[in-house]
Amino acid sequence: QGVDTPLSETGVQQGEAVGRYLRDIKFCKVFVSNLQRAVQGFGIAEGRHKQDLKNMANASGQSCRDYTPPGGETLDQVKLRFKNFLQVLFKQMLDVHGVSGQEISSVAQSASDGASSDISPSGLASDGLHGASAHVLVVSHGAYIRVAIRHLVEDLKCGLPAGEKMSQLFSPCPNTGISRFVVTLSRTKSGPVLSAIHCLFTNRKDHLQNLPDPK
Repeated sequence: QGVDTPLSETGVQQGEAVGRYLRDIKFCKVFVSNLQRAVQGFGIAEGRHKQDLKNMANASGQSCRDYTPPGGETLDQVKLRFKNFLQVLFKQMLDVHGVSGQEISSVAQSASDGASSDISPSGLASDGLHGASAHVLVVSHGAYIRVAIRHLVEDLKCGLPAGEKMSQLFSPCPNTGISRFVVTLSRTKSGPVLSAIHCLFTNRKDHLQNLPDPK
C-alpha cells in the first residue's frame, strides 16, 4: 500500500490469494519492504490523492513521472537504492548457495517481484523454477518495482519473454502482482558478477481472478 495503514478487506483477500498461489514454493530468502521507507519516497505527497501529485507536478512545469515532491526521492535515487540491494542479494546468494568457481542460478520475484530465452511460462506458480539453485521472494511497492524492472531491462539488458510488449513490462504492478526473473551469477575475486538475467513474466495476477471486484 505504500503507507503504514491497515490493509483493507480487499487487500487482505489479495494477500491471502497470493499466499495460496506461492505456498508450494520454498524460498531461501524473503526480503520485505519497510513501509516507513515509502514515506521518504514520496515526501509531502505521501498518502495524498494521485491528482494532488499531478497538480504539484503541473505547478512545477514537470510531467508527473519526472516530478519529485519536496522531501521525496528522485527516480535516480530509487534506482541507486535498488542497485545497492542487488549487490547485497547477489553476495548472499553466492555465499549461501554458490560453489567456488561455479555459477549458480536463482529465481528472484517480486510480489507487488538470466537463463535461456526459450522458457515458456504456462501460468503455473512454478514457472521457471526448475533447476534454479535458490528461490528468492522480494516484496515491495509499485513505484519501486517499476524502477527496478526498468533497470533490469534497460540497463542490465534482461532477456524478455517472447512477444512481450514494453508497455506491459513497465505498466503499474497490480496489488500482489508477481514478476519473476531468472538470474545467473558467477563468483570472481572482486565479488559476484551477473552472467545472465531473463524475465519470465511481469505483473502476473492469475491468483486474483476469483476474487470479488474491489469496492
